[in-house]
Amino acid sequence: MYKVRILRRAVKDIASLPKNYSRLVSQHIDDLQDDPCPPCTKKLRGSTDYRLRVGTYCILYDVNDKSQTITVYRVKHRREAYHC
Repeated sequence: MYKVRILRRAVKDIASLPKNYSRLVSQHIDDLQDDPCPPCTKKLRGSTDYRLRVGTYCILYDVNDKSQTITVYRVKHRREAYHC
C-alpha cells in the first residue's frame, strides 16, 4: 500500500472545485493508495509524473516506488493543465 501526500497547492486546487467534483477527485486520490497506476492513468512524456483524468479535471502526481509514496501536486481543469 502506498502513502499519498497532497501538496498544499493541490489542497487549494481541490478546495476550489465544485462540490461534486471535489468529492469525486478526493475519492480517486484515496484509491491511488491501492493502485498507483490505474488503467486510465497516463504517464507524462519526458518526466516521471502521471495524470489521472476525473471528468473534466486532471490529477497530476508523481510515484516513488522505492519509498512507496505518491505525491499529488496539482488538480486542474483539463484545459488549464498543460500536461493533460
